[in-house]
Amino acid sequence: MRFVFIAAALSLAACAPPAQQETPPPAQVAVSPDAANIVAAVADSRRPATDTARDAARHPAETLAFAGIEEGDKIGEIFPGGGYFTRLLAVAVGESGRIYPTIRADGVAGEFELPILPVAAQYPNAIMARTPYDALAYPEPLDVVFTAQNYHDMPLTAYALGDRARMNETAFAALKPGGVYVITDHAANAGAAVETDAQTALHRIDPAVVRAEVEAAGFVFDGESDVLRNAADPHTASVFDPSIRGHTDQFMMRFRKPE
Repeated sequence: MRFVFIAAALSLAACAPPAQQETPPPAQVAVSPDAANIVAAVADSRRPATDTARDAARHPAETLAFAGIEEGDKIGEIFPGGGYFTRLLAVAVGESGRIYPTIRADGVAGEFELPILPVAAQYPNAIMARTPYDALAYPEPLDVVFTAQNYHDMPLTAYALGDRARMNETAFAALKPGGVYVITDHAANAGAAVETDAQTALHRIDPAVVRAEVEAAGFVFDGESDVLRNAADPHTASVFDPSIRGHTDQFMMRFRKPE
């Protein structure tokens, strides 16, 4: 009779509808920006006035703390632009660490990619990585892959930056087990379509799209900070519109490569 009951129970279980698995809301991660290496990075006298003037909006100490930047870390920075975070990261990882500002070998988007070259030259531990964004490659395993305000640009056909799914996959491969992938970007409204036309783009992205794409590459969601959020941003204007530029609503997410 015991076996009959078990069989019946299994039969009922097989007929039952599958349980709905709810996706937990993004975790709010407390940041601690007072680590000595981060304080030193923000206070570094080599930072130009054009960078420090943006600190109130960009929250560099909180951002580096959320990413867990420590001395000795090896970091790949995708599409570093003018080097705002490159300067900070180079100091925060110290002499024993390395930062790899990453742009394509051909530097096609010259005005956006090439300004990093003289910046990296100022820091002995900043070593340029010239690699396609969708085929990231570094000379050593990384502790952190970081990108700020660029993730949304990948599908814009005029920019020809490469395949975003492959970027996530190669970021995963570049990291040590337990390493983290940190993404900040301009938020779009929930359900907003992925932008592909640079002429009409608002240069925003739905945070849920980012999370789904990055998790598809094998990462585990590891937290979100609201330090860059701005509820007054209606998400309807281009991030370059003077009414909102420099004060957009931005999300910051951290994903971890499983051990």
